[in-house]
Amino acid sequence: MNLDHILSSLTYLGACFAVFVVGHLVFVVFRRSYSIKVELVEKDNVAFALVLCGYYLGLTFSIGGVIAGPSAGLENDLIDMLIYGSLAIVLLNLSALINDRFILSEFNIKKEILEDQNCGTGVVEFAVFVATGLNIYGALYGLGGSIFTAIVFWALGQSVLVLVGKYYNFITQYNIHEHIEKDNVAVGIGFAGALIGIGNLLRAASAEHFISWQENLMTFALFMLVGLFLLPVARIITDRILLPGRSLADELVNQVKPNLGAAFLEASSYIGASFLITWCI
Repeated sequence: MNLDHILSSLTYLGACFAVFVVGHLVFVVFRRSYSIKVELVEKDNVAFALVLCGYYLGLTFSIGGVIAGPSAGLENDLIDMLIYGSLAIVLLNLSALINDRFILSEFNIKKEILEDQNCGTGVVEFAVFVATGLNIYGALYGLGGSIFTAIVFWALGQSVLVLVGKYYNFITQYNIHEHIEKDNVAVGIGFAGALIGIGNLLRAASAEHFISWQENLMTFALFMLVGLFLLPVARIITDRILLPGRSLADELVNQVKPNLGAAFLEASSYIGASFLITWCI
């Protein structure tokens, strides 16, 4: 590794940190109605900390989609960082508005996070940001695309996330919104794993070099069909193999103290299966 390579690497890293700082400031501006410092330090609000961690991870993945693709030279790469990094910040924060409106649509998320400090809601918000960041990573990655193609694949990914939220509620034996609003963290963890698993599939589905709308959309559709098949299969595997002789639904919602261990098993089965799928397709 020579000196020029070290200097260029530090330049890229500095540009990434600059975009990250701007992303943080945008997060603060959109939430200026309350104090982030008070929530984190004085109230020790774990639910809000989960939201903030999810945003930072989602922002990191979003920036990764810009920087991890093929290089066009330092000067052109920095210009791309300025343009697409700004786009990534806008899309991530716009996604938060969309997802809050449609994924956890049956209660007031702000109230659950700030007043009730509901960690079940917090972990779902964490997952939504991570899944969205993975979606944006795929939308911005690769050769042959443009701002328009990036926005299209981001919009498709957001539609899939919203549909998966409805679909997941359909395949479970209980109403996830009802139990999350009751501070059931276990239900939130299971749902969060499903969202992150789908987000990882969205990353792989969108991260192909752009060849044509027909070919790239077919690839996207293939990953999504597999993902929709994945959710119930992963849940069955958790129910029958990882929790032999026990019902996952009973462990999560029909006990005085919901089983967090079972919830983590469910979440990890979704995420693990999504990686196996992306490596095999």
